[in-house]
Amino acid sequence: MSKQTHYTRWESMALEEYNNDATKIEGKINLDNLLIKPLYTEDDLKDCEHLGNLPGQSPYTRGPKATMYTGRPWTIRQYAGFSTAEDTNAFFKQALAGGQRGLSVAFDLATHRGYDSDHKRVAGDVGKAGVAIDTVEDMKRLFADIPLDKMSVSMTMNGAVLPILSSFIVAGEEQGVPEEALAGTIQNDILKEFMVRNTYIYPPEPSMRIVSDIIAYTAEKMPKFNSISISGYHMQEAGANLIQELAFTLADGLEYVKAATERGLNVDKFAPRLSFFFAIGMNFFAETAKLRAARTLWAVWMKRLFKPEDPRSLMLRTHCQTSGASLTEQDPYNNIVRTTIEAMAATIGGTQSLHTNSFDEAIALPSEFAAKIARNTQLILQHEAGLTDTVDPLAGSYYVENLTSQLISKANILIEEIMDMGGMTTAVQQGFPKREIEKVATKKQALIDSGQTVIVGVNQYKTEEIDQIEVREIDNSAVRNAQINQILEVKSSRDDKAVSTALSRLKNAARTGDNNLLALAIEAMRARATVGEVSSALSEIYTRHTGINEVVRNIYTDTFDNEEVLQPVYQAIRQFRTETNKNPVLYLAKLGQDGHDRGAKIIASAFADFGYNVIAGNLFETPEEAAGSAISNNVNVIGVSSLAAGHKTLIPELIHHLKEKKAEDILVICGGVIPQQDYEFLYKAGVSKIFGPGTPINDAALETTQAVLENHKRTHNYRASRLSGST
Repeated sequence: MSKQTHYTRWESMALEEYNNDATKIEGKINLDNLLIKPLYTEDDLKDCEHLGNLPGQSPYTRGPKATMYTGRPWTIRQYAGFSTAEDTNAFFKQALAGGQRGLSVAFDLATHRGYDSDHKRVAGDVGKAGVAIDTVEDMKRLFADIPLDKMSVSMTMNGAVLPILSSFIVAGEEQGVPEEALAGTIQNDILKEFMVRNTYIYPPEPSMRIVSDIIAYTAEKMPKFNSISISGYHMQEAGANLIQELAFTLADGLEYVKAATERGLNVDKFAPRLSFFFAIGMNFFAETAKLRAARTLWAVWMKRLFKPEDPRSLMLRTHCQTSGASLTEQDPYNNIVRTTIEAMAATIGGTQSLHTNSFDEAIALPSEFAAKIARNTQLILQHEAGLTDTVDPLAGSYYVENLTSQLISKANILIEEIMDMGGMTTAVQQGFPKREIEKVATKKQALIDSGQTVIVGVNQYKTEEIDQIEVREIDNSAVRNAQINQILEVKSSRDDKAVSTALSRLKNAARTGDNNLLALAIEAMRARATVGEVSSALSEIYTRHTGINEVVRNIYTDTFDNEEVLQPVYQAIRQFRTETNKNPVLYLAKLGQDGHDRGAKIIASAFADFGYNVIAGNLFETPEEAAGSAISNNVNVIGVSSLAAGHKTLIPELIHHLKEKKAEDILVICGGVIPQQDYEFLYKAGVSKIFGPGTPINDAALETTQAVLENHKRTHNYRASRLSGST
């Protein structure tokens, strides 16, 4: 019997089982823009140009090393950091004793944004979502009794990359480890900050100068250190589909290589030390194929644009992290299963190192119990699951090879589009990647809220039981006070003239374009300048960048397949409009230095679709600034998105400023990563509604509108008197 006869027979059987619905045999395009069919055969491989290569050989589809995990398993590298350097140091030592082989440092948002812990803008952020680092002394405490000549250290830092990398180098130096012996990675991927993560400080062009100076310095002086980790992780976390994550990440990488070569650097001098960082979500087979496609595309584009002679310059090496966006507050123990599936996709796809998220991260900072399970997940995969027995075990799968080919082809088209714009810096300045990601993110959320995408425990198979999860609490005030005291101690014992001279030299180099900024930042940090002082000195020349807020429209509501579900929201808004002759007005606030704005952007889009006038506040507002903006815009409600654990400090302060300005009639609602045990505290502080992770936005919109209506009936006389009194 011929292959075609076999297929025809299968097709006939399938049609019968599909009740003659031929569209199911044809397959469908998913949200990642991939064609997914119910059956794949060898005919689906005829356009797969990547087939036939072997691991360790260009274009490295099957892995950058010939033996991959059969020679050495991937590195377990858990990302961690909280509170003080001493607390994080103790956590690191515990993790290393438990089998972890590399360190990955999470810094707090104050540090990311280049502020010292004593700055008034970061009062609610110090030590909350990472470790606070103000000076070299903090960095020395962070790695106390951890020999830096024997430990690979990855640091997620972009905005304040100069003072942080400088502090690390000086800390190593004072530990007796020369810079040429330091091993690890600095993220230094500023372009994606302008797209999604928002922990930038300076505008794009001077930021690119900083990137290329770091590449140049490390290429010459730090042969074991990776000068950049080009990240798609934060793009997927912000909502990007797999093709966007692939294309935008690789286009970022090509832009960095271009910037370095335009400075006169030989591509083979630095390209072998470039590294990448990808997210791994729940689409198991596509995520595995994504890593194979990424390696292939990078080799092809590097050869095409830069013609390196060293084959290592074509080699994409990557760290992966399981998805934070897939974690749910509801039924949080389900997250252990999700993380395990994602970890398997990363390892079968050929990652070089991996972080597995803790199951409680949708609720709060990871507890020690949750962190242990996350780490042990990788140990079990390495030692019990057979994943290290063979290289690229899914090679030859009709399905995986076809997915790999689709991802290569479609990401390639998007990279070409970016190149036609003039490269990624231009695309970022035009807002193109950010806008495209926000469209997909909004549609993804609508699919979940409408039930078209099933999330177990959230929109199907829900349980009434609430699991009591131990939550790691950080005393923000205690951490901040400790940091301030240490800053004062450092400043009292340093040579202020030496600091001033070093900062002046740094500013002059920023102004003229002469000399290497990292070399000069090392001098400043060695003299005991602070992270904030170095960042402020550069800000005097480069200024601080302000992002542009846009709201995508007509995506959230258009995605619902059942309009009836939305009618209660529309009806409530019509009632408000009837009673007030205007639309309800929502002010969306991101307080403190939390730049994670996926949730806020989706809320803005959905509420605008429903009929609200939405005012998206600037990122990094203080509570006082947000209160003032809300009052001047005559809003009905302020929505605060909190994802970095600053809610118990920042939201009560916002309400205090509203009361102080006699604007108690403005409701305050909030959502994000807020532990349920904090709800009562926030309600007592004056919060009207709290919407936790997994709340359908249409439900949140209905409850908010009903609350706004009730509040209007209760207070409109007061509001009228306040407005008349101000004229």
